[in-house]
Amino acid sequence: MINVSSNLLASSFFAYFVATILAWGSFASKQKKASLKIKKWERISIIVAALGFLLQIGYFITRWIAISHVPVSNMFEFTTFLGMMIVLGYLIIYLIYKTNIIGLFALPTAMTVIAYASVFPKEATPLVPALQSYWLKIHVTTAALGEGILTISFVAGFIYLLRVVDQTKRSKKTFWIEFVIYSILSTLAFAIVSYIFNAMNFETTFSWVNETQQEQELVYHMPAIVGPPDGEIVKSSHSFKPIVEAPSWMNGVNAPRKLNSLIWSLLMGLVLYIMLRLLFQKRIGAKIQPYLKNIRPELVDEISYRSVIIGFPVFTLGALIFAMIWAQEAWTRFWGWDPKEVWALITFLFYAAYLHLRLSKGWEGEKSAWLSVIGFVIIMFNLIVVNLVIAGLHSYA
Repeated sequence: MINVSSNLLASSFFAYFVATILAWGSFASKQKKASLKIKKWERISIIVAALGFLLQIGYFITRWIAISHVPVSNMFEFTTFLGMMIVLGYLIIYLIYKTNIIGLFALPTAMTVIAYASVFPKEATPLVPALQSYWLKIHVTTAALGEGILTISFVAGFIYLLRVVDQTKRSKKTFWIEFVIYSILSTLAFAIVSYIFNAMNFETTFSWVNETQQEQELVYHMPAIVGPPDGEIVKSSHSFKPIVEAPSWMNGVNAPRKLNSLIWSLLMGLVLYIMLRLLFQKRIGAKIQPYLKNIRPELVDEISYRSVIIGFPVFTLGALIFAMIWAQEAWTRFWGWDPKEVWALITFLFYAAYLHLRLSKGWEGEKSAWLSVIGFVIIMFNLIVVNLVIAGLHSYA
């Protein structure tokens, strides 16, 4: 059954890829002429994306059956579920507005998230005691749904910025647009390099003393730029040795390996970004902008705002209210300043501020779009950095 679920996930990823190509192809054609044939390809793109979503639901159900609990208990499962929620948000927006504009970036974003998920261990493991609760399916799925819908706000806001920001000259705005693109590419590059090293059966095992003062073995599946504090190599498939050691305070169970993964992500993202800049001979945002000239900024601004209106209460319910109820049952306290809890609160406060500034201060258009981008950065920081670097009660992956 696990093999069936894996095949369904791979098939859904391929469907999203095809849908993305069709969406960009039909939209690029619109810049030259309008025809019923172009509309037909746009509809086919939507149908293929919906098919991919159904295939991913099939993956979710079959994995649930195979492991006997809802598959959102580790980084691989949660992140693939988040990717599915992003696609769901995109399909909902299409049904409301009958436009495929959001698909230009929503589908690539979902694919990047799913590709990122694939680098984590996929093996089915028993639930740790803290997760053996019906609140797992309630809290985690609702939080992921909220984050998926809020991601659509980012997509619409980012399209707005690509459409209206002057790309003929360098500015702070073009710098931050490029930085967002680089960040997305870093996630994608991390997935690519992980696939490569996995195919090479790359492995290094370190012996070190963790935070509980117990000797532990830590396995790296990519070259150790950063090794564990005072770690010693006990087995290796290569001759590569760590360049530096992780700080002594970073002695959580998997913290050094997670930091190493983050550094690889940033480095390979930089390589991929530079390659694209050399290929395009201009900023990536400047290359994309001409394809978006027929987009109405008012439309994507409205989509971005409505996505927050829908996603914010869903996220609040799942990531804060349900989380606190479960924390009371599991740890006998509603709040404990765990890193994951803190960043959930930061996310809540940020989007509350977004709505306040939008409704009371008139922050529409470009200001609102930048806030949507910052909100997504906060969500991704919570997903990637908090999980990969900072140890806490939620570090199950």
